[in-house]
Amino acid sequence: MARQYDTEAILLISRDWGEADKLLTFFSREYGKISAVAYGVRRGKNPLRGYLQPFSWLDLSLGFRKNSNALDTVQQCAVKQAFRPLREDLQKMAQASMLVEIVTELWPEREPEPLVFDLLIAAFALLDLRNPRIVAQAAAWQLLGLAGFSPVCDECVICGAPLLFPAYFHAAAGGAVCTECCSGNLPAYPDAVNQFIQQLKSLNLSTPEHFSVGRGTFLQAEQLLFSFLGCRLEKTLKSLSFIQQTGDDNGL
Repeated sequence: MARQYDTEAILLISRDWGEADKLLTFFSREYGKISAVAYGVRRGKNPLRGYLQPFSWLDLSLGFRKNSNALDTVQQCAVKQAFRPLREDLQKMAQASMLVEIVTELWPEREPEPLVFDLLIAAFALLDLRNPRIVAQAAAWQLLGLAGFSPVCDECVICGAPLLFPAYFHAAAGGAVCTECCSGNLPAYPDAVNQFIQQLKSLNLSTPEHFSVGRGTFLQAEQLLFSFLGCRLEKTLKSLSFIQQTGDDNGL
């Protein structure tokens, strides 16, 4: 068995580890999510130091773990695309961080999912070209779909009847509910919001068409996304506070 393997991967998370090392989480087309350690990378003369930046698309050479309690090790890497603007603009960084958090939470180690890899590459490229909040929302809805968590929006998630508007959104139940099944203080789910979400779910992030959306419709859809993510992940997104600090509603 080879002691080293090569793969292209996106660097999702980088954490300091020990005195000079970094603990890294990658997402690879061939291997899915990978945890690895880069020994000595925080020392000034280490040649890998400038390459291992969050969001970067890399060609990696990794050493296999020696035992079940060890981690793979980064041997070599080269940058295919750095996505540097995502680290230099706070709003773009916040939205990219949300996508990273979704992937990290929803996909287990070593479960290959090429569509997730390709979606992240397309989303990271588009975040620098279009409104980052719209791009990130589209990518987030699509990631949920790839994970099998797309909300039910064409029928009432409670009774199964075809959805008629006005309707409501029940994040914990998994989607839209009709007026008859609405109980408690559920947020409204207007037809305009439904159509916008469906548009985002089918948007080709590699070659997206131009479109416009009203500020109110966008903000409603964004809040439904955050609520739905919290229910599916069973936790509040750590990146949410970052997004709220950097959000610019006037730019929508």
